Amino acid sequence: MEIKKELPAIFEEFAQARRNSFITAKELKDKDIPMVGVFCTYFPNEIANAMGAVVVGLCSTSDETIPEAEKDLPRNLCPLIKSSYGFAKTDKCPFFYFSDLIVGETTCDGKKKMYEYLGEFKPVHVMELPNTQSENALVLWKSEIIKLKEVLEKHFETTITEEQIREAVHIKNEERKALKRLYALPKLVPSPISGMDIYNILYGSTFKFDKKAIPQEIDKIIEKIKAEYEAREDKTRKPRILITGCPLGGVSEKIIRAVEAQGAEVVCFENCNGAKSVEELVDEDAADIYEAIARRYLNIGCSCMSPNPHRLRLLGQLIDEYQVDAVVDVILQACHTYNVETLMIKRFVNQEKGIPYMSIETDYSTADAGQINTRMAAFVEML
Repeated sequence: MEIKKELPAIFEEFAQARRNSFITAKELKDKDIPMVGVFCTYFPNEIANAMGAVVVGLCSTSDETIPEAEKDLPRNLCPLIKSSYGFAKTDKCPFFYFSDLIVGETTCDGKKKMYEYLGEFKPVHVMELPNTQSENALVLWKSEIIKLKEVLEKHFETTITEEQIREAVHIKNEERKALKRLYALPKLVPSPISGMDIYNILYGSTFKFDKKAIPQEIDKIIEKIKAEYEAREDKTRKPRILITGCPLGGVSEKIIRAVEAQGAEVVCFENCNGAKSVEELVDEDAADIYEAIARRYLNIGCSCMSPNPHRLRLLGQLIDEYQVDAVVDVILQACHTYNVETLMIKRFVNQEKGIPYMSIETDYSTADAGQINTRMAAFVEML
């Protein structure tokens, strides 16, 4: 008999998904299921999934191990890199511990050099990600995806067939479609779900390893949310905020709650754990499935790309579709590419879309929480 959970319990389950999946990871390893640890949205999940491997995200979300990381790494380095390295070095990340292979990518110089040190703890393969999105870059990225397939086959002593890859592409696309249906809910005015709950489901879903089960689970949540929304009496419109910029992992509570504590709504995330990671699908009918995968992932609008038109394209689309009143751009300290792009994003948001923009530079500590709340109060008041 299925136990029917209320929405608060469901949201809490997704919020705790990363922590709860530590036990699942141990159970999977006891069954000798391969585990690949990754750091980035650019990682082509379908290739690893095709061989039955579980893909786990290793970017850490706490400043707990940063002091230990700073014994080896510069203090003025991105907190995401320091936290990730610190958890690996101190063996406090179960996912790193259980991963059979770590796969990195050349998105930023700090990560590239950090991977060299990670290689002292675990086998590491680094994919050479182009920093442009041209047709020549596509050729390189396709070759890197094929190389990844060969590395996985050799490391795990297996064979990955094209049929397996196409099946993995279909399963991953179905997961993306379900998540898109979920984060489309805030197109309603007012939003039927808080920004914190949206984020927790999007982020938490990455730590649910039965990918075939995710669409049905997400659709049940959507049905519950819609039913509660229909019964809601107060449907007063609130200021609608879109969040863009760096991954929110270590600062989600600090930023999202600062917005919503002031009476505004976070209706959309363009970041890596939001629309950027699931908006585009892989062409399942493509004659060359490797090129289709390469094209889909290369189109991600990360600031490591120069130029970066896909970020502006997606940002403009989301601003229109979600009736956004203002944009908040979150920058992690020492993330130079996103920091440099703030000027481009500000111009686009202010001049082309005609709405207010604010950037926040922060780290994983809580030292600036009060300052962020004060700035956000003034920003929302202006709206």
